[in-house]
Amino acid sequence: MPEITLQAEDISCDHCIGTIEKAVTKLSGVRFISGNPGSKEVKIEYDPSAVKIEEIQEAMEEEGYPVKA
Repeated sequence: MPEITLQAEDISCDHCIGTIEKAVTKLSGVRFISGNPGSKEVKIEYDPSAVKIEEIQEAMEEEGYPVKA
């Protein structure tokens, strides 16, 4: 299963990671998510036939964590 690492500069604590995890795991096709506030990164394992990267990014951005390009 593919894995992607997304970076969001606004991640500053474990609460931020929890908010992102809650939003992203609601998406069908997301299998695993793990975040690190120190590196401001979120690693996501997903099924590309069920969810697009753009949908994952949109879920993060809706919670106030825009993904760094």
